[in-house]
Amino acid sequence: MPPILVIGASGAVGGFLLARLRATGHHVLALSRIGRAPLDGVQWLRGGLDDAFVAPAVESVICVGPLDQFVAWLERAQTPALRRVVALSSMSADSKRESLDAAERELAQRLAASEQRLARHCDAGSVAWTVLRPTLIYGAGVDRSLTPIVRWAQRTRLFPLLPQASGLRQPVHADDVAAACVAALTDAASGRVLPLGGGERLSYAAMLDRVRAGAGCATVPLPLSINLLRFVTRITGRGGGMVQRLTRDLVADNAAAMTLLGWSPRAFHPGSECWQTVPSAHPAACDDAQSVTSK
Repeated sequence: MPPILVIGASGAVGGFLLARLRATGHHVLALSRIGRAPLDGVQWLRGGLDDAFVAPAVESVICVGPLDQFVAWLERAQTPALRRVVALSSMSADSKRESLDAAERELAQRLAASEQRLARHCDAGSVAWTVLRPTLIYGAGVDRSLTPIVRWAQRTRLFPLLPQASGLRQPVHADDVAAACVAALTDAASGRVLPLGGGERLSYAAMLDRVRAGAGCATVPLPLSINLLRFVTRITGRGGGMVQRLTRDLVADNAAAMTLLGWSPRAFHPGSECWQTVPSAHPAACDDAQSVTSK
């Protein structure tokens, strides 16, 4: 099969994506700023998304890294062979538009603008494109939402719970997101922005209960009041957006992804392995990562 360029291979979805592409017989060119352990079927390219990175002659690119950086590079790059782009965005483009936190509102605007720029650039070059918007991603041990809670609980043996947090959540496993990326390499979802949520909707409070059950160690529950968190955010001036969303539903409509991609995400029953860093996210001293820092 023609090689595929993967941007963001060391992130939350990257390790699972590499495994799925290798299993389907694809040869993968994976970009990384630092050396990575050798993998059969993967050629590591040393570099970043800057002007020094010369795009390889590939027909397909999957970006599971920062969307804005990828789009900015793509607009500058010479990619005459490119025929398809699959890029990861986030449901934050919608859910954080009216956040109390200015930084979160700016993130939502940046994501939405990057999606639009990607669509315009690809349409102008007759390149098929698909944007995937996952909800809260877990399972790779590098997320900034649930894994930090688990690791704090593993250290302290205390697990914070929020029994009043009634807002629905739909956490999606990183491997299921990777499966959607591979499925989107066909024409079925070209020109679409597809929401991706997990296979189960549950309250934020219930989600934390499941996380605690799969933390891999015994912990003492530490119930916290939402009013207490609101008080803390007023004092510190931080976290207001997060507390604001605890009683709001943040879910995705999976109908399009399931119909167009044949996608079927798993229910939320995380085990202790979900909080361990996936192997590809570990840097390794390897000499065979090809340098792409010079033209």
